[in-house]
Amino acid sequence: MAKAPVLTPRAVDFPRWYQDLINKAELADNGPVRGTMVIRPYGYGLWERMQQEMDARIKAAGASNAYFPLFIPQSYLTREAQHVEGFAPELAVVTHAGGKELEEPVVVRPTSETIVNEYFSKWVQSYRDLPLLVNQWANVVRWEMRPRVFLRTTEFLWQEGHTAHATYEEAREYAAYIHKEVYADFMTEVLGLDVVLGRKTPSERFAGAVNTLTLEGMMGDGKALQMGTSHELGQNFARAFQTRYLSKEGKEEFVWQTSWGSSTRMVGGLIMSHGDDSGLRVPPRLAPVQAVVLAIKGDEPVLAKVRELGDRLKAAGVRVQVDDRTDTPFGRRAVDWELKGVPVRIELGPRDLENGTAMLARRIPGGKEPVAIESLVGLLPGILEEDQALLLEQSREHRLSRTAEVSTIREAVDAAAAGGWARIPWAVLGEDGEARLAEHAVTVRCLVAEDGSVPDADDAPGNVAVVGRAY
Repeated sequence: MAKAPVLTPRAVDFPRWYQDLINKAELADNGPVRGTMVIRPYGYGLWERMQQEMDARIKAAGASNAYFPLFIPQSYLTREAQHVEGFAPELAVVTHAGGKELEEPVVVRPTSETIVNEYFSKWVQSYRDLPLLVNQWANVVRWEMRPRVFLRTTEFLWQEGHTAHATYEEAREYAAYIHKEVYADFMTEVLGLDVVLGRKTPSERFAGAVNTLTLEGMMGDGKALQMGTSHELGQNFARAFQTRYLSKEGKEEFVWQTSWGSSTRMVGGLIMSHGDDSGLRVPPRLAPVQAVVLAIKGDEPVLAKVRELGDRLKAAGVRVQVDDRTDTPFGRRAVDWELKGVPVRIELGPRDLENGTAMLARRIPGGKEPVAIESLVGLLPGILEEDQALLLEQSREHRLSRTAEVSTIREAVDAAAAGGWARIPWAVLGEDGEARLAEHAVTVRCLVAEDGSVPDADDAPGNVAVVGRAY
């Protein structure tokens, strides 16, 4: 009899494979309230590494971390009509606390534009106070009807940036900077994901924004996942909250604003983009554990060499873990590390020690080969970089091979139904065509210019719509 696979094969049932992997790799569990999740230590380790890499980029962009309350007076949300209308179906509202009904209901934070502006209006008095650039790492709540762990949960973790500027041009440039130099740089250089940068159509725009910039990734099944967004808010929230400043000329002006966010959804994107039928494949630059050194048997010389090798790799800057749990069968441990997607396994037993070699298993390209123990420390950094580059190359090839150039709405629908994306001229599609696509559960993921850059306007000549089914 053939041995049953550890995971449901992706080609058989992609959603089941995704759920199997989350369970078997010990990434997360469903929480006790529908739509919530418990992030397990290994899954949280991935998120922590994402936080570290993103936080460094956000600070390099001039923003400082702050914190705003979880509870927001309901009246704050009603001040910006489009915003409250856009979020109304997802709001969790507290009406009772302390054993009595509240005088004013409070909303559990779905996003923080409103409460941030309440305080920006106090903090900004003069042009000297601008630009004001803040970011917060927090949890938010949006009541999901169809939850899926990491991808759409009622409560999730994220960062949200909020900025105020003296001019429209400065705010627009900053939103674009975050889009490209923070988000795109992180996703390509660290996550190894080939994302498409574009502009959302008016119907897909963030509620209350005048423009939304997005990063779209293609998952293993050909569906799209919105990986992050950066919004130009214009003066909509500034007018609603009277966030004004005195200019150099002594004139009172409303500020121009941006907001931008990315979340634990990126963990789901990582799984679905790079995972295979054997489990996760974690990019080396992201991986909490880049290499694991496994003792095959509990012989004292083997254990001593495994620990020594772990120390040497750590001293060389490799994030390493020593697995000397020889009371657990070696095969089971090897499968567990493969499921978790650790880029490199170094396996060492008595015979290897005699030969002065260790077995080097590379998770990303696959395969094993014996390598001299003494050469491992020198070889590993280069191998990790090779494998990082390979993931990005595979991600790009996957997107390009499953993206069709089409000229009709029917062809666009067919391309999405076949498990891919389509590119169609926006002049051909338009808002009417966008509505027709929606009847087939196909959305415009973003608009791009003919040369692949981000267009300056919704109706810029030559705009191309990238369309597909999405999570």
